[in-house]
Amino acid sequence: MDVFNAVQHLLSLPDESDLKSSNTPAKIYIRDSRAMASTPVDVKEYPKSYVFIADMPGLKSSDIKVQLENGNVLTLTGERKREEEPGSTYLSLERRVGKFMRKFTLPSDANLQNISASCKEGVLTVTVPKIPPPEPKKPVTVDITVG
Repeated sequence: MDVFNAVQHLLSLPDESDLKSSNTPAKIYIRDSRAMASTPVDVKEYPKSYVFIADMPGLKSSDIKVQLENGNVLTLTGERKREEEPGSTYLSLERRVGKFMRKFTLPSDANLQNISASCKEGVLTVTVPKIPPPEPKKPVTVDITVG
């Protein structure tokens, strides 16, 4: 399946309200697929780190979870909820609501103990430092004794 067909397939999935009625593995997969498809993330590599950047407008840091799963899988999750006010009616609903999730398998040079995250002005930035490469082994000089 090419990328266009995959995106088209995800966009034609049932509504979230249809999926809430049960938690079968297929429905959980569909829910997770929709959440992943609706969460764009930029990934940058620097000489000493990997940086993940995601737009999270209107969300507080407490609405977002950054976790490390299965040893090396970085997971970004959360939920954007619709604000309901008594006495008001939406005329148009265009902003996305619902759960979001992205998972990234981190490379072997990722320093998993020093991951940091910050959320400023609606932008989540997760920094994963790299483990420095080992120093090249220097040749050992052996003194020659005269005897």
